[in-house]
Amino acid sequence: MESLLASARSWVKEHAGGQALHLLKTEEWLKRINPAASEAMLLAALTHDMERAFPGPDSPKQDPSRGPDDPLYLQAHSERSARIVGDFLHEQQAPPELTEEVMALIRVHEVGGWPAADWVQAADSLSFLEVNVQPFLNMMSNARTGWSPENVRAKFSWMYTRIRLPEARRWASPLYQQALERLQQQKDFFETGR
Repeated sequence: MESLLASARSWVKEHAGGQALHLLKTEEWLKRINPAASEAMLLAALTHDMERAFPGPDSPKQDPSRGPDDPLYLQAHSERSARIVGDFLHEQQAPPELTEEVMALIRVHEVGGWPAADWVQAADSLSFLEVNVQPFLNMMSNARTGWSPENVRAKFSWMYTRIRLPEARRWASPLYQQALERLQQQKDFFETGR
């Protein structure tokens, strides 16, 4: 189990660039909130956004004006990540059943739907709230990105409220409150200049 996870960690570090920390932290959060997480759950948590590491003509583009829960974007992103991770696992000679399970979890990592999927989704949200708040605040300061303060607030709120597991939501609550406070501070700074 550990050698496949170690290979996946190396793959993430080598290819995911600025997203690597989020992916690595997602695996860490899953281990923290569910010490009994399966290998498939850990692999899915670690690699769930890998499509972003391999841009191509079929890369989905998120339009902030459509909201953070745009089902077309979420499905395209999740399906493309599952396909890319499935190819990686096949190259690593992972058992086909394990590969299928990881791909199934990645396909629903944005929405959850069954216990294992809900754990992966919760770990994704926790990691997002820990390490991806500042990048979204930075995007807000660049008008060309389309991420207004309202869009960023909606993203932060969605990443928190989508967590289905009460125990994970308890971990997420202080991170979410800090994210909202940082958002308000940045809004105040832009509006007043101090």
